[in-house]
Amino acid sequence: MKKILLLAVASLLLANCSTQQTVAKKSETKAPFVWENANVYFLLIDRFKNGNPNNDKIINRNQPTGKLRDFEGGDLRGVIQKIDEGYFDKLGITAIWITPVVEQIHGCVDEGTGNTYGFHGYWTKDWTAIDPSYGTSADLKELVDKAHKRGIRILLDAVINHTGPVTDLDPVYPSDWVRTSPKCTYQSYDTYINCTLVENLPDVKTESDEAVELPPMLVDKWKAEGRYEQEVAELDAFFAKTGYPRAPRYYIMKWLADYITDYGIDGYRADTVKHTYENVWEDFQKVCNLTFEEYKMANPGKALDSNSFFTVGEVYGYNIGGKRFYDFGDRKVDYFANGFNALINFDFRNEAKMKYEALFSKYNDILHNDLKGYSVMNYVSSHDDGYPYDKKREKPIESGTKLLLAPGISQVYYGDESARSLDIPGTEGDATLRSFMNWDAVQNNLVTKEVLAHWSKLGNFRKNHPAVGGGVHELISSSPYVFSRTYSKNNFTDKVVVGLELSKGNKVITTGKAFANGVKVRDAYSGKTAVVNDGKVTIDTDFDILLLEKL
Repeated sequence: MKKILLLAVASLLLANCSTQQTVAKKSETKAPFVWENANVYFLLIDRFKNGNPNNDKIINRNQPTGKLRDFEGGDLRGVIQKIDEGYFDKLGITAIWITPVVEQIHGCVDEGTGNTYGFHGYWTKDWTAIDPSYGTSADLKELVDKAHKRGIRILLDAVINHTGPVTDLDPVYPSDWVRTSPKCTYQSYDTYINCTLVENLPDVKTESDEAVELPPMLVDKWKAEGRYEQEVAELDAFFAKTGYPRAPRYYIMKWLADYITDYGIDGYRADTVKHTYENVWEDFQKVCNLTFEEYKMANPGKALDSNSFFTVGEVYGYNIGGKRFYDFGDRKVDYFANGFNALINFDFRNEAKMKYEALFSKYNDILHNDLKGYSVMNYVSSHDDGYPYDKKREKPIESGTKLLLAPGISQVYYGDESARSLDIPGTEGDATLRSFMNWDAVQNNLVTKEVLAHWSKLGNFRKNHPAVGGGVHELISSSPYVFSRTYSKNNFTDKVVVGLELSKGNKVITTGKAFANGVKVRDAYSGKTAVVNDGKVTIDTDFDILLLEKL
């Protein structure tokens, strides 16, 4: 009996050893995460999912508003619930970009479209606090931790350029902090910067190096909340360590860097970038990088990889055709050289009208030459672009194919994957782009489920293969349309072959130099496998798309 037990134990040990070796081998060959290939899900906290109805009216924001211009109840708890459910995993999402979590103004303003509250997150009242309508600091910590456990990075939104509007409940910051006039005329470099974006949106004096005192309203607020001494002590330590003057922009940089220290976020999307001098963002990146390294040293094992802190800039109107520069008319600025790993590409939603090869080859040429070492974030719809690709949601399959297979970073705006309507009757301006997520359709509508399945297959293919967004594109065949992507860095190489607009049923495609004869490949779209023979793959599927990966 002892002998039998010993043999059984030995067998288990050998099996465990074999399993560990297999796991180790898989971990060694696992595709690395690279930001150039990221699949970023962009959501408005208030419009995504209501996970905690108890915080819906936690602040008295009860004035009547224009349609879709009030808080709708979405919160951090709702995002956590979808992380727990594996929703983002299903979509192949590798990073979630969340609109600003900071406390918003308590009052509302009438912008000519009815009263509007700061549900969107861009009307800051206090950079050091999370808006109670979104949740708590414990919620944000849980969200980041749970996302990280699934290999998903978290981007927050950084607003340095302006505070929220002035209301009866929200006094203006002191005059040495902000200007309230003139309004920008957008005629030159200077008239984008030393001015307010719109009426009643106080512009932070980000150009000033003059030392300023804390705004009295923040002092009073922090004292009432019992955290004044702690906030002041942290500010003293920050300015002593960095040597920066106590100018408005550096206070804000410190407050934003705290979200790295306290929660371990992985990156920032910077708002209204071209409305400050570019040195602001250079300094911001330095502060974020230093804080991120300090966070990783203080929290060994929590960092997902060795990537540095990621920064992507909203230079409104920048497009990849401008390559390294945004042109103000009287001045060109290279924001890549001033604080950013990537910029949002505002013209993708227009260039998505191009044929596949023209689109893909253009982006490949620019990204691997003029922008080598940097990237762009492409989108088909967004929260403030009134001219999205396919506004009527008539081509959601094509939209997903072009966005998720294009070179560069993909930005999935919440509801792209479910064809959430972007044309809401009764709305004015950008409110039509910001309806609540269509969860009912996701659960119950068969057409929506088909669209979601398409975005999921493509998203996971991108997630598993850095070559898709970060690799070199090469045309293999024009008819049928087939191309390869190859990514190589250090000791890792990734190759894929993609066929689009193919015939349904049995198809024969050339694989070029990507796969050698005898290699077994899998179509990530249908799940079927084949073997490369004479430089070709023969495969029978019900779809007009092939996503080939080596098994």
